[in-house]
Amino acid sequence: MSENFYHKPFRFKSIFSGNSLQPTDLGKSISNHIELIIFTRFGEHRYRNDFGCEIWDLDFELIVSESIWEEKFRKSLLKSITDYEFRIYDTSVEVHITEVENVYPLRKITEIKKKVDISVRALIKTTGEKYFFNTALFLSPLST
Repeated sequence: MSENFYHKPFRFKSIFSGNSLQPTDLGKSISNHIELIIFTRFGEHRYRNDFGCEIWDLDFELIVSESIWEEKFRKSLLKSITDYEFRIYDTSVEVHITEVENVYPLRKITEIKKKVDISVRALIKTTGEKYFFNTALFLSPLST
């Protein structure tokens, strides 16, 4: 595996002007790859139909039980990270869903969104150091 890691998003303007891509560290590269897994729908990758995670299928599913939804998504994400991110091991994933309410008094609108907090903990294979990734996503908004 390459020891060169690059900052995302790529700045192609710098490449075309003769400069190289902006480098980044191993931890940031792993985080970028996990984000790619989260934001990719199953079947979207032409050569790897199982690359991605289930959140895109679960996003429009009626959430009857938040704990079942969280566990389903957690298992899907853990499997994808374990299958496709080879630079970490002993991986654990936590998923928590909450409701966030935004009130816009001037427009007389209340917007309720589902917020999904995602945490990934692991160990980096090459160094043995602890790795931590955390992000939050908002699911389909409900407005009144």
